[in-house]
Order: sequence, then C-alpha cells, then structure tokens
Amino acid sequence: MILLRKAKEADLQIISDLAERIWPQTYSEYISEEQLRYMLDLMYSKAELLFQLQEGYNFIIADDGKEDVGFACSSLIEPETATYKLHKLYVLPEMHGKGVGKILINEVKNLAVREGGKFLQLNVNRNNKAADFYQKIGFKIKETVDVNIGNGFYMNDYVMEIEIS
Repeated sequence: MILLRKAKEADLQIISDLAERIWPQTYSEYISEEQLRYMLDLMYSKAELLFQLQEGYNFIIADDGKEDVGFACSSLIEPETATYKLHKLYVLPEMHGKGVGKILINEVKNLAVREGGKFLQLNVNRNNKAADFYQKIGFKIKETVDVNIGNGFYMNDYVMEIEIS
C-alpha cells in the first residue's frame, strides 16, 4: 500500500536524497553528467526547496510502508486560467510500474481541483520515456520548448497539459 504525506520543511532532505538516487538512472542516457549535476544542485538544494515550500508549492511524498519511494511537487502558475504545474514527479526506478506515479499525479490533480484548478501542465524532456506515461493518462503535447537553464545548458522539453475540472 502506498501512503502519501504532505511534505514539511523537515522532509526537504528526503526529497533531495530521492532526487540524487533517481535522477542519474532517469537522465544519464541523454543528459551529460555535468548538466545532471548542475540541475540537481540548482533545483534540489535545501535553499531552493525551502524557497519553493515557502512560496506555496505543494510537495507530496509517497511511502510504501518501508521507505519513501517518490515525490511530487506542484503549484498554481496562471491564476487567470486556473492552470497548475506539476514541477516534479519522481519515483524510484524499482517502483516503476507499480502505480506510484499515478497515485502521486492523482493527488496533485485532486489538490489543484480543490483549489479551483482547471488545467495541469508539466514539462518533460523529449527523450524521457515518462512522456509516454503522461500521454497514456491523458496529457497532450501543447508545445516544444528549449529552456535555457544557465551554464550553457538547456532543457529540451515538451510542455504537456491536461484538463482537470
């Protein structure tokens, strides 16, 4: 059974540690080790995660009863259109195919709907197999983007969206 909990400041190290375990296995096929390290340092530092938490981002951690196995993070990005963004959704590779990602994304959708959300967007690397997962659960590709993240690195992503209300 997968249990979910809303992350607090004390949980931020868990999120960072999970990212350190998951990212190399997820991205090493198509992102250089230098870019991977840069992105982890940029996006998963304690200061950055704390800033996001204080800005009202919703962090959810999934636990399988023995250990924390994944997390998600979302926030409102466009109040005019009631569009929320799934910023992060990561599950330990050994837990893939066991429904953890679906449970997390359903909780993100439910939170957004409770807050009046109408759309949920996400960015996913164009080479990431997760793009297929998102399409299977109803997300559509809205656009293709190359996001400059600094240090000469880019995120080559699809922006995907689903109507949730």
